[in-house]
Amino acid sequence: MSDAFFALHDGLPRQAPGSDATTRRLLELAGPLPERPRVLDLGCGPGRSALLLAEAGCEVTAVDLHQPFLDELIERARRRGLAVTAVKASMADLPYADGSFDLLWAESSVYILGFDNALRQWRRLLAPGGTLVVTECEWTTPEPAPEARAFWDQHYPLRTPEANAAAARKAGYEVAAVLPMPDSDWFDEYYGPLEQRLETADPALAEAVAASRVEIDMRRRHGDDYRYAGYVLRPV
Repeated sequence: MSDAFFALHDGLPRQAPGSDATTRRLLELAGPLPERPRVLDLGCGPGRSALLLAEAGCEVTAVDLHQPFLDELIERARRRGLAVTAVKASMADLPYADGSFDLLWAESSVYILGFDNALRQWRRLLAPGGTLVVTECEWTTPEPAPEARAFWDQHYPLRTPEANAAAARKAGYEVAAVLPMPDSDWFDEYYGPLEQRLETADPALAEAVAASRVEIDMRRRHGDDYRYAGYVLRPV
């Protein structure tokens, strides 16, 4: 299924909900930062956020395990005259010394390690005064529809914003800001292009296509029950 995911998402604008506007707003909320902050983009994909961070004056190192995504990022950076260091590495085993970065950035990737585990593992990488920005899917109600809960419990159990904030504090962070992401970050930026891809997908990807359609339909029917939100966290 992971190979099918890459096949379905190759060349799409995004691989998960998000937008350039959300990235820029989260960067504003992450400040103040050094004049040229050292940024580690964790699970960068083809580098949409990494390029925006580089354009904003950040010194960006971007890591991912999927080499075609990194190759795409390098080419996009070259065309735009931007300096981005792309590294093939696991988010669970990062080859960097403690205190190496002023800003850690993880849009739509923290789920791979799990919110709590990622926050604990990555904290050491932050320089004094550093900031961690992550986006996480979470419930917007303590009583979501049973169908929505069953769907997410199967794939990635969600928590309420209060529970995520409490988990961040337990991991040693101050919650500096929380940014709910708009519904347009789901449909305009992600699901819209993905649905067009599903219409012409290789029949060999039928299982992944069906899973994507179920996910999109779940969002249409129960989208009020869950959201993505950006968390701006600072070690205490």
